[in-house]
Amino acid sequence: MNHEETVEIGDKIVNVLKTIYDPEIPVDIYELGLIYDVLVNDKGQAKILMTLTSPNCPVAETMPKEVEEKVCALEELESVEVELTFDPTWTQDMMSEEAKLELGFL
Repeated sequence: MNHEETVEIGDKIVNVLKTIYDPEIPVDIYELGLIYDVLVNDKGQAKILMTLTSPNCPVAETMPKEVEEKVCALEELESVEVELTFDPTWTQDMMSEEAKLELGFL
């Protein structure tokens, strides 16, 4: 897999992430800024570094699994690892302009 293909797969992963919503906020997890990094290597292995709006988030157990399952559905990928982190802590500043507008923060 070459660099161009890994970039293309990265874009596909982002499109999948934009279909996953935080149950308490009507905005997808990508626009909310919950995805810190998406890495794809030339072997078709993906790693997603993400956070939640708070460590006590009710979807702390299910959200990373949902992300992994939906991204794993991409046939170009051999494996997907989702790592949950709270460093740095998520803040509203991490939301995209689109998310802030949708939630009335702009």
